[in-house]
Parts: sequence; structure tokens; C-alpha cells
Amino acid sequence: MLDHVSITVSDIRAAEPFYDAVMAALAVTKMSSGETWISYGERCDADHPDLTYLLIRPGPVPEAAYGRHWCFKAQLREQVDAFWRAGLSAGGSDDGTPGLRPEYHPHYYGAFLRDPDGNRIEAVCHRRFA
Repeated sequence: MLDHVSITVSDIRAAEPFYDAVMAALAVTKMSSGETWISYGERCDADHPDLTYLLIRPGPVPEAAYGRHWCFKAQLREQVDAFWRAGLSAGGSDDGTPGLRPEYHPHYYGAFLRDPDGNRIEAVCHRRFA
């Protein structure tokens, strides 16, 4: 459904190791970085319309917003676990340990983190036995 997403952080250099770690755990390629951006995934084009792109940009500390978060797909449950561990090791905080969440569906396996600015992110694997 999503083509691309932009997330703002107050300190892009502090956010970079965190997003490098969690995206690597999900096997998402870092595309580039500069003074005012970090990008992951791949941009869509006419030949590749199903790609997804994440852009991290500097901005003010995000306001707290209950329920707002970004969820990234994982192919394996082990990637969800790795995402969570990598995020904690790179300056994030726990906002929901890895595990099944049957209230969504019987095989929903997810984990939640807060990035160093408090943005809430999630990784999920929907596969039955991944």
C-alpha cells in the first residue's frame, strides 16, 4: 500500500546507527546518507512499482501521538527478534517484546521499539511458521 515514508528525527547522526541496525536486521538496504537525509529500501519506478522507500530527515522532536507508528515487514520471525535486539543495542527502547499477537491474527509475530527520539516503530512477520 505504501510507496514511501518519511520519518523526522531531531539528531540525524544519533538516529543513523539505530536505523542502520534495525534495517539491516530486516535485510533492508541502506541507499544513501548525507547531512540532511538517510534512505533505505528502493524508490519505485515504472519498471519496479512494488518497491518501498524510507527516508529519515531532520526535524523537531516528534510530538507524542498515541497509536502512531511505522511497521516494517519481516520475512522471518528471527528477523523480528533481530530487529528488536539491534534496536535496543543501538540506542532504542523497548515498546513491546517480540512475540505472537493473536488479537491481530493467530500468526502475527511482532515487536515494537522507540527510536532515540521516541518514534514508535514495529517489525512484523505474518507467516505461519517462519
